[in-house]
Amino acid sequence: MTAAPIPESPIGGSTRLVLFSIGLLLLLASLDQSIVATALPTIVADLGGIDHLSWVVTAYILTSTIVAPIYGKLGDLYGRRNTIFVSVALFLLGSILCGIATSMTFLIISRGIQGLGGGGLFVLALSVVGDVVPPRERGKIQGLFAAVFSTSSVLGPLAGGWLSENANWHWIFFINIPLGLIAVLGFAASFKPRGVRTSHKIDWWGAVTLTLALGTLTLLTSLGGRSFGWSSPLALTMAAVTLISLIAFVQIERRAAEPILPMSLFRMNVFWVTSVQGFVVGAVIFGALTFLPIYLQIAKGTSPTESGLLLVPLTLGIVLASALSGRYMGRSGKYKRLPIIGMTLMTLGMASATIFDQDTSLPLFCAILTLIGLGMGCIFPVLTTAVQNAVPREAMGTATAAGILMRQTGGALGVAAFGALFASGLSASLGADGAALLGELGPQTLATLSPQVQAQAAQAVIAAVHPIYWISATMAAIGLLFSFLLRDIPLASRRPAHANE
Repeated sequence: MTAAPIPESPIGGSTRLVLFSIGLLLLLASLDQSIVATALPTIVADLGGIDHLSWVVTAYILTSTIVAPIYGKLGDLYGRRNTIFVSVALFLLGSILCGIATSMTFLIISRGIQGLGGGGLFVLALSVVGDVVPPRERGKIQGLFAAVFSTSSVLGPLAGGWLSENANWHWIFFINIPLGLIAVLGFAASFKPRGVRTSHKIDWWGAVTLTLALGTLTLLTSLGGRSFGWSSPLALTMAAVTLISLIAFVQIERRAAEPILPMSLFRMNVFWVTSVQGFVVGAVIFGALTFLPIYLQIAKGTSPTESGLLLVPLTLGIVLASALSGRYMGRSGKYKRLPIIGMTLMTLGMASATIFDQDTSLPLFCAILTLIGLGMGCIFPVLTTAVQNAVPREAMGTATAAGILMRQTGGALGVAAFGALFASGLSASLGADGAALLGELGPQTLATLSPQVQAQAAQAVIAAVHPIYWISATMAAIGLLFSFLLRDIPLASRRPAHANE
């Protein structure tokens, strides 16, 4: 297949307005993930609790992961329009609560509320694309959305760094409010309801058991070995709850009239292979890259704003590769080569990141981040496009949500596990008291201390992040092996039956 036929239903003006509104919603959700990164050291210095640093990220990812399949199913059953309104409202409520937080506990709980809304924004926005865009054109649209996500990766760290330096870190959450209102008003004006409602049965027991499984697994991964021993009664109880909940979830989904995660999806090659790839990408981008600003600010001595600027090459790599990948899928109708290339680049990039130390030159640092970004950009457009192309329209929201569930699960477990590994590494180098003191000082205060103290802190951070990048490189290599198993189902050029829900 050398050239794409002209789509039967070209993308019209109303569809462009829908896509523009959806892009704003994705920007809203993704901006909040990235804006926190460069401000984390400052937040911890203000509120204390470096041991809980990763939970500022984990809380958001965990709750958004748990609710993702629920939103996907509710969108399929009752329409995506009203469901998006609910998710935006929860997200903005969480943003307000984060902005007024005065303790680390309050902030983490508020981030969890944000995630209850943010999980819906990702799932429902990507599902709407499947409603209004032909399968072959979705690669281009998903590439554009990856560019939106990447742009937020630039604006987020820059805004977070600048606000934490020149204003107050609380404002990194308040800026979500006007953006969210603009996005939801644009969506309400462009995406009209069908006015058709049907009675359905919600799989609440499936939702409960999935929540228990993911929640206890994340807690065990994050706290095991630090707050309690791996062989302690509490750890064994949490492991048992995770296993029992997971088994119960699978059994419930097999019997549910309308399961939130149909087990039949796992019999589809495209779904389970892209799920493995999504898990790997989630763990790497949310887990490993969360610690880059800490490395830059503590080990390299950069300011929060400068550390945000130094993440730009990662974003540029994602934007460039996403755009090229979308064009390739649109013209050829194929996608299998892209994750093979992407996972190869990610493996090389994460392996190269293990050389980061105090003397790493900034050009070399930027080159490695560009390599990682190019790899991610090759993968992002494929994960959703391939799945939506392989399932019927009535299951599109559920399948999209299930794919995002795997990616978010990888992110939640990655942040939790890497956060525990990072804290353990700091404690091994500085002792428990020294690691806590490093978190309370923050990058700005640390810069005023003696060169000896700064050097000791830098070496501790470097020693703590190296194992994270080795593990990430290994995971990317495993993802590469699975990429060869992916079926290359030709992307259709026909637009799905339009349903503004």
